[in-house]
Amino acid sequence: MAYRNKIITNPAAKQSIKFLQTAKDTQGKLLEMEAIYDSHSTEPPQHYHPSQEEDFIILKGQMTVRMDGKIMILREGDHLHIPSNTAHSMWNNSNDKVIVNWKVKPALTTEYLFETFAGLAADGKTNKNGTPGFLQVSLLANEYEKVFRLSKPPFIVQKIVFAILKPFAYLAGCRSVYKKYFD
Repeated sequence: MAYRNKIITNPAAKQSIKFLQTAKDTQGKLLEMEAIYDSHSTEPPQHYHPSQEEDFIILKGQMTVRMDGKIMILREGDHLHIPSNTAHSMWNNSNDKVIVNWKVKPALTTEYLFETFAGLAADGKTNKNGTPGFLQVSLLANEYEKVFRLSKPPFIVQKIVFAILKPFAYLAGCRSVYKKYFD
């Protein structure tokens, strides 16, 4: 469970997150974090948040952002607002660390998603880019569909495919929730 000043690390994605304000602290209105991206962190899959918006302030370094099919570079002091339902990805493509203030509104279950990805990566259950296997993704996509959706294929296709894969994922030992990552 996320709490103020808790730090989680995703070694595969080369990212650490310090929770500044959690859903519990803000009655669900806000999740605020400080994220540190090591040099040449990996680009996450293009995704969007169906009912949340995000705000970023670059505190140190520069971030690469892919949004609406365009790539932009954000530098120290730059702000970025990402409305809900906007496909994007962010990563550090530079030689230096990047520190970002990151706000998600409303918080919903986003902190649990981040803790799950960090836990899976720490346990070696992701690829070198920090992405879990397809069967694991199918369960996480269903569990966290209100806070995170892949941009491709279309959401309805994902729902159908992931529903078909769900029993196979459970048989393979995957779970949609890992309580040990919330400690």
